[in-house]
Amino acid sequence: MAASRQSATGGVPRRSRRNDPERRQRIISACLDVIAERGVAGTSHRAVAARAGVPLGSMTYHFDGMDDLLHQAFDRFAQEAIDMFAGRMASVTDRDGACEAIAAHIEGDLMNTRRDVIINLELYTLAARDPAYRDISERWMAASRARLERFFDPVTARLLDAMIEGFTLHRAFGTPSDGAAVRDAIRRIVDDSDSRQHRHPPASYEPKMN
Repeated sequence: MAASRQSATGGVPRRSRRNDPERRQRIISACLDVIAERGVAGTSHRAVAARAGVPLGSMTYHFDGMDDLLHQAFDRFAQEAIDMFAGRMASVTDRDGACEAIAAHIEGDLMNTRRDVIINLELYTLAARDPAYRDISERWMAASRARLERFFDPVTARLLDAMIEGFTLHRAFGTPSDGAAVRDAIRRIVDDSDSRQHRHPPASYEPKMN
């Protein structure tokens, strides 16, 4: 009966804004926007609350301090990148297709906006300084390598992942992507891997085609 009780003014009482299921996600989105504009050093509860359009008290209600908010914001950013690469690789069935998907990922998915570039660099910097954030970067890299290891041995997957990160940094500093150069870099890594495999075949590795 409490749910149908009217307020003293005769209207149906408004639902507490604290129960707004979208508020927490709005705050996380706002936090990423503020990071892109001001960097981690300039990100505060007040700035994020103002950007999200929520009362300042919502910050401590939904998050256990600024470190918790930053961790959840960067975690969501990383998960979006993981999902994007997974989607790009989902329909791939062979190594040639994997090479093309990697190139398309570099050219079409990675850091296409200045916002994403800055957030990515801020995550690099924060994880380098604070071990509490390294689980995010490690999970991101592990997820990327897992997708690559469907078609390449672990060493090659690690090299390709490092190459992807390298192109990300180049783009962050204003170097435009060259499709031919990207594909040449991928092919060099893969061809060198094939050459190593013939010289020193591994005892147990088989591509993971599932």
